[in-house]
Amino acid sequence: MLRLKDVLKRTGFSRSTIYNKLKVGSKHYDAKFPRQIRVGKTSVRWIESEINSWMEEYVKLSRQSQGSMAEIISAMVV
Repeated sequence: MLRLKDVLKRTGFSRSTIYNKLKVGSKHYDAKFPRQIRVGKTSVRWIESEINSWMEEYVKLSRQSQGSMAEIISAMVV
């Protein structure tokens, strides 16, 4: 399981971007971004394989698309 700091390193996103990807209604919301799991009263973790799968899909879509990053992200959110 990954801590937030590990997810930040792997994705290159900021803390606020990660949580905005999880927040319905945010302009950065990503329904496919892996949800964290609670491992204590104040601790959360992400499943490493889920983060890896999401990143593989992100790379795959970016390589297939000749469009902008906004189009790539839109394709992932569908």
